[in-house]
Amino acid sequence: MKKYLPILKKCALFHGISDDDIMRILGCLKAKVIELDKKYTVFREGTTQKHIGILLSGSLHLIRMDYYGNRSILSGVEAGETFLEAFACTETELPLSVIADEPSEVMIIDVRHVLHTCSNCCAFHQHLIFNIMKILATKNIAFHQKIDITSKRSTREKLLTYLNYQSKKVNSNEFNIPFDRQELADYLEVERSGLSMEISKLKNEGVIDSYKNYFKLM
Repeated sequence: MKKYLPILKKCALFHGISDDDIMRILGCLKAKVIELDKKYTVFREGTTQKHIGILLSGSLHLIRMDYYGNRSILSGVEAGETFLEAFACTETELPLSVIADEPSEVMIIDVRHVLHTCSNCCAFHQHLIFNIMKILATKNIAFHQKIDITSKRSTREKLLTYLNYQSKKVNSNEFNIPFDRQELADYLEVERSGLSMEISKLKNEGVIDSYKNYFKLM
């Protein structure tokens, strides 16, 4: 587990906890690491969720499929981020699937080991609970941002709203997004052809510059 310490130190779940305590608490939480192949579904829609995931390497997508097989990317997960906290805390069925976008490593933690103090009465359990509440609040804000983006009427408005959020996130007018063109279309819930057309128009108008997943707001 020690080799994962650099990435775990960046994880919001362990914010404010010392390196030594992180290593001790992993044993208390009975954390385990699993390796995923590309396109592997680590958690499937309809299953009851009791685990929090932490992405150690690679990338994941939270995906919802409708009755007709249309795919919508709800969000991406990058190394050091947690996922499925809300569903684990409420032990509800997943309305989405978690799929590896590339070969990845994930740490799995039973949420009951986080929310309930163990027999060792670890001093950092209260800190963990505080951190997970903060994570839930942050994810709630991100959820409302996604609603704001997808509620826009046109592909152009959706794209520009998303790019503005990304710009504010890194405090720069230049940034990389975690999606390729098809994934961005799935996230914005638009057709890829229409998205590509709008990107070309915005570049010609001098509103943006872009190359693959790099964007610049002019």
